[in-house]
Amino acid sequence: MNIKKNDICRISITDIDTAGAGIGRLEDGLVLFVKDTVPGDEAFIRITKLKKTYGYARLEELITPSPYRVTPKCPAARQCGGCQLQHLAYGKQLEYKEHKVRELLTRVGGAQDFEMLPVIGMEDPWYYRNKAQFPVGLGRDGKPKIGFYAARTHVIVDSPVCPIQCKESGKVRETVRQWLEEKIEKDPEAGRELIYDESAGTGLLRHVLVRTGAATGEIMVCLVVNGKKLPDSEGLVSRLREIPGMTSVMLNINRGSTNVIMGSETRLLWGKDYICDRIEDIEYRISAASFYQVNPAQTAKLYRTALEMADPGEDETVWDLYCGTGTITLFASKRAASVMGVEVVPEAVENARQNAELSGISNVRFLLGKAEDVVPAEHRQHGISADIIIVDPPRKGCDRALIDCMVKVAPKKIVYVSCDPATLARDVKLLREGGYRLVKAQPVDMFPQTVGIETVCLLSKLSEAKHHISVQVDMDELDLTAAESKATYEEIQEWVKEKYGFHVSHLNIAKTKHKCGIIERQNYNLPKSENSRSPETPKEKEEAIIEAFRHFQMI
Repeated sequence: MNIKKNDICRISITDIDTAGAGIGRLEDGLVLFVKDTVPGDEAFIRITKLKKTYGYARLEELITPSPYRVTPKCPAARQCGGCQLQHLAYGKQLEYKEHKVRELLTRVGGAQDFEMLPVIGMEDPWYYRNKAQFPVGLGRDGKPKIGFYAARTHVIVDSPVCPIQCKESGKVRETVRQWLEEKIEKDPEAGRELIYDESAGTGLLRHVLVRTGAATGEIMVCLVVNGKKLPDSEGLVSRLREIPGMTSVMLNINRGSTNVIMGSETRLLWGKDYICDRIEDIEYRISAASFYQVNPAQTAKLYRTALEMADPGEDETVWDLYCGTGTITLFASKRAASVMGVEVVPEAVENARQNAELSGISNVRFLLGKAEDVVPAEHRQHGISADIIIVDPPRKGCDRALIDCMVKVAPKKIVYVSCDPATLARDVKLLREGGYRLVKAQPVDMFPQTVGIETVCLLSKLSEAKHHISVQVDMDELDLTAAESKATYEEIQEWVKEKYGFHVSHLNIAKTKHKCGIIERQNYNLPKSENSRSPETPKEKEEAIIEAFRHFQMI
């Protein structure tokens, strides 16, 4: 077949790619990726781009719809870039996502012998998002457009309702729209100057950010502007305050020519500079820039899964990296001796500390900075360590320096929470090379109607016997003078486990070292508050650790 651009062809769709496009093959073997199609569709499609062995096409006409095809709730579903799978039955969406996670962990991550758990879906996969970021622009008709970008463009698709956003965000959007329309009607030139023009870099209102607390009903609106103020912001605030639950109205300044939505400066226009939400019995304060999971109905399931996989003991130390407002940190604090959270956003760290105080939790501490910078520095300079590491990085995954540091710290478990299966698989491969085994993977559908999927993975430290060549060394032949250099925490743990049959934590060892006078510096595994819950090491464990110190000639 001599196929060229703009040709119309007939095709059968047999699969879906990672971006949600249908996959089919022409008679000559050419593979085509066709947006808005699903497995089982027979369709006429138009070729839009051709490569040597594959190409892209768009749907022209359905000949025979797939039995898995459904009618999208949103009238703008095909144009909008927010949802990719509204036309696919929800049960098949879950199958597709579970398959995608398994395939990437196996093919890219190199993991074979692990437990793949069925994806956890939603009973009602609509109106779930507690955060909306609406770009604002001016339409060709001279009226304001507030919606979402079309796929792979910055063309705003306007729609009166979005069926995956919480309904309160729609009320905010229409309130802002009405205010802008009235400004334009009153003074067309001045009114249009209120609206940002991305191509020219002029105008003011760029985005409207809406956050809601599912458990509290509180609403925050953040107006992102290309300037220091928004004229008549008082009038807009007055209208926003009429929406039930309105708690906070903020102004964020972003004057850069950038795709980044928010700038670095945020000011309070009215109310509080945060809203509150609850997950189970823990209350969280959320600022405009703080990371907080967007699907409250699934968040508790996600964090319970992470905590069950971590399964910290009451004498163990946990690190929670990329901790955001401290959601997982505070969940883990209920069972662990101490938890350290690390986060790069200052407002989120402040929220996390306030959240711990609000919930009366004292066995946690939070450090500000990039995890890939803070953790290696703390480990190198202060010798901090952990029994369990929980990591929940952004879409790009973990920095290689952080992966290397985690391998060096050698916790017995790493629980990896990821919103991108591709970068998760890449990092699982690196951790496997560093001596860890992927034990199980649990997908959680935090993003119905889209290709997004959250996954929780449990990785376990391989024993030294399995991962390294064993070499016998006579301790008497070593010229060691510093007690701490004679055995690592992991060697002490393994010796006690083999000799006595039970586990001792890094915290147990550190406390016993301190009691024996081996270390005089501050123990950075200990909570800093005097009232923190930090149980004493049980007598039998302390005696076993002391016996290990004698075995390694540390005392």
